[in-house]
Amino acid sequence: MTRRDFLERAACAGALLAAARPGAAAADAMFVSLNGSVTRGLGGADKIRLAAKVGYGGVDWDLGPAKAAGLEATKALFTELKLRPTVVGFPMARPLPFGGEEAVFREALKPLAEDAAFTAAVGCRTMMLVIPASTTMTRDDQRKLAVDRLSAIDEVLRTSNVRLGLEFLGPLYFRLGRAGGSPSTPFIWNLPDALALAKDSGPTMGVTLDAWHWHHSRSTVADILAAGDRILEVHVSDAKPAPPEDVRDNQRFMPGEGIIDLVGFFQALKKIGYTAGVSPEPLGRIPADMSADDAARLALETTLAVMRKAGVP
Repeated sequence: MTRRDFLERAACAGALLAAARPGAAAADAMFVSLNGSVTRGLGGADKIRLAAKVGYGGVDWDLGPAKAAGLEATKALFTELKLRPTVVGFPMARPLPFGGEEAVFREALKPLAEDAAFTAAVGCRTMMLVIPASTTMTRDDQRKLAVDRLSAIDEVLRTSNVRLGLEFLGPLYFRLGRAGGSPSTPFIWNLPDALALAKDSGPTMGVTLDAWHWHHSRSTVADILAAGDRILEVHVSDAKPAPPEDVRDNQRFMPGEGIIDLVGFFQALKKIGYTAGVSPEPLGRIPADMSADDAARLALETTLAVMRKAGVP
């Protein structure tokens, strides 16, 4: 698609999304959630209002601004806008929990209990955390550290009935590491290994499944079926043909523009009974001069088109 075609499609998106809340769905079906990758830096309440204005069913919300606004104000905003708080980022600062000193990690567990309780009170049951695709430790040592710490996190999250989606990174360059010249080893970069880590770390642990990373890790539809209810959150974008060594994370396409088997992807999610949010995350695809409103509309339109092609919801 040329840039002109792309912008013309964006201009038409508003008309195509004229129906009320087109990204919403029944409580027992998938819905589309606004991801910060298309909001041009908007966060907090502004992102929540944009999601409702454009027609999303939910929003990937921000814990810091919500806590600053207060629990009652945040709950009231979601209620007023009839919008679902889909997922929130895990609040520990990097390199935690996959690195850093043990004493620092143990201290960080204390405010996590409060953050999990706040998240649950808002009406959200899912946090998400990216797994490093490479490590400067041995793979066995890194996995042991990950299981030990995620198990401790599991104990905290269970008290609030909140779960944690672990997102793996599929492209080759992530596995090669970017640790300033230090030797690195591939760690976890595909769906089967992410699922195994989640299962070994406790019942609150699951997977954040990104179609881009699923495709570039050569994970399969069968892997999705095997994951079942451990899939807690979904990101979607598309990819152009490229050799693995040339792929970079900011080279994504809008859903339906590229070569990823998104029909098979969504049909597998339907088979396992997935009923949570689908967040379009087309990193690098939105033109710099496109408004947040138009970008959000385009992301919603293209995501819905692919879902409908797959017979979802």
